[in-house]
Amino acid sequence: MSGPEIMAVVGFFVMLSGTLWGVWWRIEGKVEKAKTEAAAVAASANALASLTRQELAEHKLHTAETYVTKAGMQEQTSQIMRAIETVGHRIEGLNERLDRMYENQPRQSRAARSE
Repeated sequence: MSGPEIMAVVGFFVMLSGTLWGVWWRIEGKVEKAKTEAAAVAASANALASLTRQELAEHKLHTAETYVTKAGMQEQTSQIMRAIETVGHRIEGLNERLDRMYENQPRQSRAARSE
């Protein structure tokens, strides 16, 4: 092979390797860009998950402070029912007292009523 042929072959390989290097460089750039975008999306998703976790914890605390438990509700219901029963017994006793009051009244005669 002569000098110009060797230079042509070397030039061809330099051009081919330069082209392949350029293609590889563009692909690598797109991969890096995709990694950067994916990292940004992952960071925002992580921040959103952290915020959601915090809001859920605050809601659980609010619910625990505001609403009653099942056992607490049963205790309150039993106290209310005992109070209602007490009022019912007092009303029954009042009826008996009123009945006794009317039973023991002296009867007025007809002459006293007509005057």
